[in-house]
Amino acid sequence: MKIGELAKAASCTTETIRFYEKEGLMPDAQRTDSNYRSYSAEHIERLRFIRNCRALDMTHDEIRELLRLTDTPTDRCSSVNSLLDAHIGHVNARLAELEQLKAQLTGLREQCVGEHTVEDCGIVHGLTTMETVAPSAKRTHVG
Repeated sequence: MKIGELAKAASCTTETIRFYEKEGLMPDAQRTDSNYRSYSAEHIERLRFIRNCRALDMTHDEIRELLRLTDTPTDRCSSVNSLLDAHIGHVNARLAELEQLKAQLTGLREQCVGEHTVEDCGIVHGLTTMETVAPSAKRTHVG
């Protein structure tokens, strides 16, 4: 199948497929005599796997590692479990950051009740004087 057919079968765009190919997440497609890429059912399966991992907010490095682990399907799955446990830890850390952010925003919102001019707005004054806590280093992921 051609790239457009693969994109339709996996519910994504051709740009997404090309991006994952460039990132080394998708296996190379065979080439036809006219030099078009020709994709197989294996590509659909791999693309769905990657898209599901991304939907779970996994980084490309985490996905790469999971794909490497799937290359030895008879091995024990303890490495997969460890990777997922680490990812759950990242999610928990992010949730804690979001709870802290919510508390800061709620506290800021509580500084302005009723109708005031902007110059007397407690939120505006709070934004000038409050000490924010920066979130921890962000995990990088694109696509």
